[in-house]
Amino acid sequence: MAGLLRASLSALALFAAAPMAAASIPAPTDAIATRFGNDAEWYRDRIPLFESSDSTLEAVYYYRWQIVRAHQRDLGERGFISTEFLDDVGWQLEPWASLNDATAFHLNEARWLRDRRFAADYIEHMFTGGNDRHFSDSFADWVWRRYLVDGDRTEALRHLTVMRHLYGQWNDKLDIVKGLYWIEPLLDATEYTIASIDASGGKDGFTGGNAFRPSINAYMFANARALSKLAALSGDDAAARDYAGKAAAIKARVQRDLWNPALQHFTDRYKVSNEHVRYWDFIRGRELVGYVPWTFDLPDDDPKYAVAWRHLLSPDRLAGAAGMRTVEPSYEHYMRQYRYEGTVPECQWNGPIWPFQTTQTLAGMINLLDHYDQQVVTRADFLRLLRQYARLHYQGDRLDLEEDYHPETGRPIVGLARSHHYFHSGFIDLVMTGVVGLRPRADDVLEVNPLLPTGTDTIRWFKADRIPYHGHEVSVTWDADGSHYRRGAGLRVSIDGREVATRAKLGRITVPLPRATPAPIDRPINRAVQLVRGEFPRGEASSNTDAEALHDAIDGRTWFFPEAPNGWQSADASREHWYAVNFGRALPLGRVELAFADNQAVAAPETVQVQRWDGGGWVALGRAKAVPNGITHVRWSPGSAARLRVVMTRRAGDPRPIRLVEFKAF
Repeated sequence: MAGLLRASLSALALFAAAPMAAASIPAPTDAIATRFGNDAEWYRDRIPLFESSDSTLEAVYYYRWQIVRAHQRDLGERGFISTEFLDDVGWQLEPWASLNDATAFHLNEARWLRDRRFAADYIEHMFTGGNDRHFSDSFADWVWRRYLVDGDRTEALRHLTVMRHLYGQWNDKLDIVKGLYWIEPLLDATEYTIASIDASGGKDGFTGGNAFRPSINAYMFANARALSKLAALSGDDAAARDYAGKAAAIKARVQRDLWNPALQHFTDRYKVSNEHVRYWDFIRGRELVGYVPWTFDLPDDDPKYAVAWRHLLSPDRLAGAAGMRTVEPSYEHYMRQYRYEGTVPECQWNGPIWPFQTTQTLAGMINLLDHYDQQVVTRADFLRLLRQYARLHYQGDRLDLEEDYHPETGRPIVGLARSHHYFHSGFIDLVMTGVVGLRPRADDVLEVNPLLPTGTDTIRWFKADRIPYHGHEVSVTWDADGSHYRRGAGLRVSIDGREVATRAKLGRITVPLPRATPAPIDRPINRAVQLVRGEFPRGEASSNTDAEALHDAIDGRTWFFPEAPNGWQSADASREHWYAVNFGRALPLGRVELAFADNQAVAAPETVQVQRWDGGGWVALGRAKAVPNGITHVRWSPGSAARLRVVMTRRAGDPRPIRLVEFKAF
């Protein structure tokens, strides 16, 4: 192997300085067309490809890219963000619909996109007014993790000053005497925990229950560590030492004070005292949140702490039949439903499976298996639990991830209209770092270590292709016996189309890889986004002039899930319908992108014509055949326009109403 790697160095020199170029992108693949149909255009040059002997993991991998795509909200000049819910909820940050509790998951997924705009725009948004500290989060760690994949120093350091300021603001949740952070569980995005329920005397638990939690302290540890590394990257050695010291102090306090010897687990301690609970007492049970420290590599490599993972494997403790329980069944108020919207159960963390913490726990397990010396968890455990998590994405034969699930049946609990295709978790990153085994690093080294077990019930073959890494394009292939790809058994790593390392069995491969300049970010600006209802740009239509319907076609959201309707819908049986956008001022425009839904309930039109208002009438600019469940492009010679209109002609004999999901103008 050493000889192979030495030989690889000369090959690497041929491409080390060359950035990943659009011309090197392979032709569209059957996988993209098959998975995404008419919407394949969005995915084709943006996502890494993945295939494997496990068809469920493969299907869920591509579905999770649909979730990423559906949750990209176009804010116009402000760029793109990712949303937690497909549509508006009452606690989002207006007018953008952002929620900072889910951002870490969003960016851990988006860092693997070949198109770097989405992560870059989102980070820009979060550090220019988009992070209101509504919830706890690992804000600096997101940025560092993204840098580990794309290697773009300028992007990583762009908001360092703001990140440092934001870190300081969290001092309002720092107990100086204890040296630990505390939070109300609701603001940790986990209402109805043991701490909040017991602090109410078992009567409720939506609010209250302030506690020193493993989660917020792990986040702040990760933030301090990331700020230390980013400061070092900027050349500020004094700040790097300062934040490294803060991270070390949090780590020491978490291990000393949040490790519960009686339960052999990291648990909350109360910040509050009342007639039900006492300050600094441990809570009276284990919760899944106790694994979050491993998500960020906080615990020492010590059997004393690794023993906690036994609880995750025990059916009597945190191992539900269908997934990971958030609280053990021995807890007095396990699975007691306190909160409803009407008759529908609402969100609680007293036992249900949550993809949110399932993702964090699996990420912690990946770290444990990759670089901890422990004998508690095996690779077979990881693959079994990842597969279990993948199955939660299905409702029958339909892929639709919701908010939480019953730990014994795997059926959704909340199931509200807002719950479809929920984005407060990850999966792509688990596949990339766990199954494929790519371990992102800050130095000029590519490291791969797939965490697959041996034996028959494993993944016999896989290929992950077109993975963006440090300005290059990486491919990782595994074939246990060589029978699938017919290139011999073993693990193979290629960079920019050249094979650079192999080994006969699963194991760690490291390859020197000087970083290249990442491809520049292209940022066309959509001028037809109405962030505030009633303001310009404004929608108008030939029918269905309901204000919310008009807004929905220019709200910056595009998806085609039939169970989550979105956009403007025609309201009569006319053959022709129109939808217009009034920009409030003349703008230079030369093209539109129109998204039309097509399913049993609604239809895409047969043809569309785009028109411009010239002050006295509508002038035709261009015509196209409409694309169902995809993007219809209409272009013309750029010119000034204050109003645009699309005239939509219904298919002859089709009684379904037209659904315009989104109207974008550039």
